[in-house]
Amino acid sequence: MVCFLTFNDEAEQYLVAAVLRPGNVSGSCGAIGILRRLLRRLHSAFPGVLFRVRLDGGFAAPEVLEFLDRQPSVDYVVNLASNAVLDRLVEPAMRAVRRWSRESSQTEHVYGEFRYKTQKTWKYARRILYKAEVTWHPNRDAKDNPRFVVTNMKQSPRWLYEKVYCQRGDLENRIKELHYGMEIGRTSCTSFWANQFRVLMTAAAYVLMQELRLRLARTECARAQVSMLRQRFLKLGVQVVATVRRVVLHLPQAFPYRDRFHRLALSLGAQTG
Repeated sequence: MVCFLTFNDEAEQYLVAAVLRPGNVSGSCGAIGILRRLLRRLHSAFPGVLFRVRLDGGFAAPEVLEFLDRQPSVDYVVNLASNAVLDRLVEPAMRAVRRWSRESSQTEHVYGEFRYKTQKTWKYARRILYKAEVTWHPNRDAKDNPRFVVTNMKQSPRWLYEKVYCQRGDLENRIKELHYGMEIGRTSCTSFWANQFRVLMTAAAYVLMQELRLRLARTECARAQVSMLRQRFLKLGVQVVATVRRVVLHLPQAFPYRDRFHRLALSLGAQTG
């Protein structure tokens, strides 16, 4: 489980948790504990503020939803995996969308909602938003693509789906950085705790990279990905001169990011001269 925190007036997403799930267990394992601690700290730091939780489908377990329903001042939007009942409920909308897609030869979709309760695991009905969609590509068969979201929010289905649930593009880039830029998924040790330690160390390294981005605000590197930061500011050939009182790094004259590196070093406590 990877957990980020986002504020409306800040572009950066802040990594607050990275936990390895033991064995082949549900994605909800450990989620309640992390959410409880995080929400407690947030409510203490920002009393009276309404918080919003967005979760992928792996966390749509009954106990997670019940926990969120009990929390004061918390809105949530959680992806819900399709099943036979949901597909049957959305089928009237899907029939209309299939017809529109055949007529327009384009991808078509429509939003809606209904109340839904599982037969055994949910104690009460919840609000389900749906996007009934048929995707269309030239030289391919049209494909049904119904999507479902469970939420306690009151706004329109389209606004909630497009403006709340789907507005996560840059956050997805940060998660990809952890996996492909920092290799957080390389947990091949036979010991669970050895793998968990690697995950935590990778998360700590990512926080360091994130700090570099923050120190490079208002430059072309402010939104740079981890691979670019590593290449430009860490993988350097320098002359190191060490004395009793200090360590001096002599950068090559041809280094194209000297000014940026100088600014970064000073912001982290380095001195010139």
